[in-house]
Formats: sequence, C-alpha cells, structure tokens
Amino acid sequence: MRWAYSLSGARPAGAAVELAREVERLGIDEVWVTEDYFERGAFALAGALAAATERVRIGIGVVNPWTRHPVLTAMETAALDEIAPGRVLLGLGASNARWMQEQLGIPFEHPVPRLAEALDIVRAALDGRPVRHDGDGWRVDARLGYRDGASAIPLVVGAKGPRALRAAASRCDGALLSILSAPAYVAWVRDLIGPSLRLWSYVTVHLDPDRDRARAVARPLVARYLGVHGEHLITRIAGMEPERARAFRAGWASGTPRTDLVTDADLDRYCAAGDEDDVRRHLASQAAAGLDVAVLRDTGRPDAAAELSAVLALVTDNASHSS
Repeated sequence: MRWAYSLSGARPAGAAVELAREVERLGIDEVWVTEDYFERGAFALAGALAAATERVRIGIGVVNPWTRHPVLTAMETAALDEIAPGRVLLGLGASNARWMQEQLGIPFEHPVPRLAEALDIVRAALDGRPVRHDGDGWRVDARLGYRDGASAIPLVVGAKGPRALRAAASRCDGALLSILSAPAYVAWVRDLIGPSLRLWSYVTVHLDPDRDRARAVARPLVARYLGVHGEHLITRIAGMEPERARAFRAGWASGTPRTDLVTDADLDRYCAAGDEDDVRRHLASQAAAGLDVAVLRDTGRPDAAAELSAVLALVTDNASHSS
C-alpha cells in the first residue's frame, strides 16, 4: 500500500501551500485537495499547489457535476495540467442532497446517471476530442480550443454505492473512497470493481503515545462523517446498526454531531486513532482489504508535517513512500 496526503479545506490556503511543500519534501507522491462545502474551493488551491511544488501529483478529490458544468470542470483541469504537466488527477463525485439541494437549492435528481454523463463529457474534453453529448442532464457540442491530442489526465470517481462504482468502472482509472471507509467496506468495493482499477481511500490517523488523548481527538470527526454517511452501505457493511446510523445522521443534519455515540469499536473500525499499535493495526487491515493508496487526512494541527513524518516513520521506510 502507498501513501498520499489530503489537505483540509478548513486550513487557510497559504498554510496549505506551505504544508504541501513539506509533504513533498517528506517523499509523498500525491497531495489531494478536497472541496467539502462550504470550505475553500479546490481549483484555486490546486493552482497554487501546482505553482509551489515541483514533483508531487495534485489530486482534486472530489468535485461534483452540479456546481460546475462538466465542460467548465474540464477547462479548469486542463489549465491546471498546463501549470503542472502530468501531475494532475481529477476526482468527480455526485456530492449529496444536503449540500446541493437543502443548502444550495440545486435539484439533486438522478445523481448516478448525472455523474456518469459528467464523466463521459469530461473524459472526451480532456482527451482533446469533440464533445457531442445529448443526455438528460446536458447537451453539449463543443471542444476545448487548446487541447488537441493532449495526453489523458487520470479520472478518479468518488463514490460510495454500487451503481456509481459500476458506472465508473468503465469510465475511470480508479475510485476514491470516502473518509471512514472501514476495511470490510474497502474489501467489498475491491470485489465489486475488480483488481485492475486503482483504489484510493481517505484515512484518518491520530497518532499519540497517549492512546486516550488520540482517541478523544478523533471522536468529533468520526461523529461528523458518520452523520454524513448515515444509514448507507458504507456503514452497513462495516457492521453499524441502522438505528445508530440514523442517529448520527440526525445529529449532523441538526448541526450537533453525536460525538457521545462514538464507541471504541467505532474508532477501531473507521480510523487509525491511538498509539503505534492501533495505527499499525488499522493501516495493515486496509492494505489487506485491497487498498492501493491510503490518503492520509490532514488533521488540522499546526504541526501536521511533523505528525505525518511520525506516521511515515512508523509504517514504512523512506524508499517506499513513492507510488
């Protein structure tokens, strides 16, 4: 299993650029930029990272087809590829009804077919081909004016359910799994998509010699994202009871994540939080489940680079950081 790093959208952009430089210095080959609503926009930050780094690949993980037209997504991605040739990975996902419909007023209808359409449009545009698409979501007859015969940019789908993952299998170079993807769920996805697609997943790591302190820090984040997932395959396959999943969802939707419901078993299942043995155990179980790249999440700490260095020293030697 290889290692990547994901910058938090809650981190100020200038600090994120400096952290990306440190991540590159540590030997990590990929830095991913999230676009959780309502945090910092992915493409502006990705452009700054591209200009400020020399080697590290920059993943957009992920943007959706609702707030940007797929051709606009292709335009922004192709421009980013001109700044950092061969270093860009684009992740597309369907987002969720809470952000799009409830908070932004954008109808969240037929998300899987719309995602599949968007992937087709973006792929054709980035490959320098004419885009002639007549679908239920978009009608396009256009072509990027500056990308004739350009090399392909890897497309990665951010998805949780079987329909979206299957729709992406023939359109993408890989899949990026959500934060709190338990090893049991990773193994299920690997069986679903087969051995050929590259599989990334966001992984939360809190390493501290004081095991209880690390786990206390992890609980609010686990509560938040269990609320985002709710009663879904991602929690069901991991063994969560539907009523608990619905309680996490209700807490998140009301703005009061249910940190009180997070058990030690939840922490063991969904993240690597604790001492060295806890972190080793969780990451080893992710690798055994078929994960190719663990995208270690930025915890937001001021000493994030030192924190990452400690994790890397624990799990691998310097020669195996690159993917």
